[in-house]
Amino acid sequence: MQKTIQYIRAELAPFYPETEIAGFVQMIMNSVLGLSYTQMILEKDRVLENSESDQIKAIVERLKIHEPIQYILGVAEFCGLELNVQPGVLIPRPETEELVDWICKTEIPASAKILDIGTGSGCIPLALKNELPAAEVMAVDVSEKALSIAAENAQKHQLEVAFELADILKWEERSWPLFDVIVSNPPYVMEREKKLMEANVLEHEPELALFVSDTDPLIFYRAIAQFASKQLNESGFLFFEINENLGDEMVDLVKQLGFKSIELRRDLNGKNRMLRCQK
Repeated sequence: MQKTIQYIRAELAPFYPETEIAGFVQMIMNSVLGLSYTQMILEKDRVLENSESDQIKAIVERLKIHEPIQYILGVAEFCGLELNVQPGVLIPRPETEELVDWICKTEIPASAKILDIGTGSGCIPLALKNELPAAEVMAVDVSEKALSIAAENAQKHQLEVAFELADILKWEERSWPLFDVIVSNPPYVMEREKKLMEANVLEHEPELALFVSDTDPLIFYRAIAQFASKQLNESGFLFFEINENLGDEMVDLVKQLGFKSIELRRDLNGKNRMLRCQK
């Protein structure tokens, strides 16, 4: 197995930093061989079957063209949950885990009614339901494929979340219940920021879930905040993951809609990444 690990490191060295390759090694060995990091050390002299070697080589070749490893392996970790992911659904990010943690540490009713808007893989509502089992959790998305994958993930972890097809830009066209918490990680990357993004994101992850026009980057935030001003219970909370460059604009937006207790929060990289406010 040592030779296989050396092969992975050598093949990927021209494409990725060493720290990222080390993570790939662990993920590949866990996926193909079912080995944890400790087992990898204990079984370093293990001889791989030809089929196992072939599978690993195929994964490495796909990594060399910058295909995200989560799509290659079909899974991503989020808040301790292994979630199914596929092309067409955004890969959950560590920053979003921080948003979930903030919600869980906020004083909300144990049986809170929670809505996630633009759910993708279902990572946010499933993590919240896992941490807040008495909560009543609902999630919506405009993508039927995303909702199908989110429902698979709910079934996989036996977590009860109601998933519904809805376009939040047309929220006034249907009736909604009231909520204690509304959360969203909507598309927020401006078109002009594309040149700053990694190839594995640009070439493989869904544009629908990532990008907004330079002329109206707050289009989803505005609609969701307007929706929340109507559909939140009194003193209910609105949480957003935001573009790090639009913190001031976001504060102004929710302030103009009458929200109070507005707070921006930095992520572990020191970037303005989250906003919380109350009706």
